[in-house]
Amino acid sequence: MTTTHLGELSVSPIGFGCMALSHVYGGTTDDSARATLGAAVNAGITFLDTADVYGEPREGATGPAGTNEEMLAPFLAGRREEVQLATKFGITAIRTGTDGSTKRTNGRPDYAHQACEASLNRLGVETIDLYYLHRPDPDVPIEETVGAMAELVAAGKVRHIGLSEVTAEELRRAHSTHPITALQSEWSLWSRDVEDHVVPTCAELGIGFVPYSPLGRGFLTGTLTKEQVAGDFRSGTERMGQAWDANQQILDIIAEVARRHDATNAQVALAWLLHRGAQMGVTAVPIPGSRKPERALENLGALDLTLDAEDMGQLDSIRSLVEGTRNIVDNPTWISSGRE
Repeated sequence: MTTTHLGELSVSPIGFGCMALSHVYGGTTDDSARATLGAAVNAGITFLDTADVYGEPREGATGPAGTNEEMLAPFLAGRREEVQLATKFGITAIRTGTDGSTKRTNGRPDYAHQACEASLNRLGVETIDLYYLHRPDPDVPIEETVGAMAELVAAGKVRHIGLSEVTAEELRRAHSTHPITALQSEWSLWSRDVEDHVVPTCAELGIGFVPYSPLGRGFLTGTLTKEQVAGDFRSGTERMGQAWDANQQILDIIAEVARRHDATNAQVALAWLLHRGAQMGVTAVPIPGSRKPERALENLGALDLTLDAEDMGQLDSIRSLVEGTRNIVDNPTWISSGRE
């Protein structure tokens, strides 16, 4: 397995999104989750992405659940030196302000320190390779949050800093405070708004890009049914709810390209991202997640898949066919495109 670089951080060219190993897409056990991770790392997928908010909250818990990080701890205890570990902070349990309003983010400097300590303890590690601000706090200048994250780097608790779902302008301000190694946002065949401003800014500043949900939360694989997603949050989104049938035409295009290359839809979608990142001058390291080891290993086939101009043109046409936004909540500012 070759490696690639997000700034100065060397990582596998495809990572693993650990959110899939929690309850969000259906039940799994911690032992099964760690077995999937073991198979992935054995195959060379060494860039692991989690967050303090991932996982099912324990009864009576306040703040981020932390249970996905706790699940990872026994695995990391034996294989810490083999992996590059990323986690995030900033999304909290809904909290009520003094004025009675509610919010789901916290970017205060003192909270950044507190959240990092909590993650280090849950993960059972001394240092986090890549520490992201999961969402910017609208009440805290991003320079203040990133300044606190820089203090964590100076203290040796964090090696590199990342941001998630920030605008190009927010990214510039943050990068002027402390070098940003990677930006994580949704980017895929059917989520391309970041190409308008954010990706070009990453290319200009030399910042890597980590696409989350690169397979459209499973939709782009063509393996899901309406019934499978009926029990989770995906069915409540526009794209995978009321527009489910209309968006099937997207799958027809991906499947046609996949047949030409004797590949799977997932491999085509990931190969497109790798090619598109190169076209736009950024290193893109997608982080698909899976509860099944065989799916994680299948994803690696994207690295050997070469898409030609005809393939890319056909796949690019998907952008104009998508019905429904990529936002999973009612608040448009929850994602970067809602603030640009």
